[in-house]
Amino acid sequence: MKFMMRERMFAIGEDYWIEDETGQRAFLVDGKALRLRQTFELKDAGGEVLTVIKKKMISVRDTMVVARDGDAVAKVRKKLISPLRHRMTIELADGQEWTATGDIIEKNYEIESEEGVVARTSRKWFRIRESYGIEIDHPDVPLVISVAVAVEELAEKDKDKDDDKDDD
Repeated sequence: MKFMMRERMFAIGEDYWIEDETGQRAFLVDGKALRLRQTFELKDAGGEVLTVIKKKMISVRDTMVVARDGDAVAKVRKKLISPLRHRMTIELADGQEWTATGDIIEKNYEIESEEGVVARTSRKWFRIRESYGIEIDHPDVPLVISVAVAVEELAEKDKDKDDDKDDD
């Protein structure tokens, strides 16, 4: 199943729709302004909150937590050292571990579990500017979308740091 994601080109508090491959609105990423920490809600097309994605305030590595019904279901963390390629780890509440590897900043990466590919992203599937596709090979689509939103947010922070260095 493929979806079109929008690149984060907005301030916290702005919302954006994730569309399926037919162009139908499938999920809303609702950025929550005026919160102490970065918070997003993933809602279905009817407005029901499916997950809440929050940046963890105090941690050694930047971390975002995905919660469903108030319980953490995944933690997305940047690897401390990841030579040559970007890499993030995703720890699921059931003990599984996924990894996101590839060119995360350019949106060409895969999320993998021990069983194989969970999802892959690419700019090539959709020709709309500031967007990229995500193809999901996992039954829990809202979880995978939420993990991708967290990966995007953590990668954007790295991109912002690199842009600041280039300005010096």
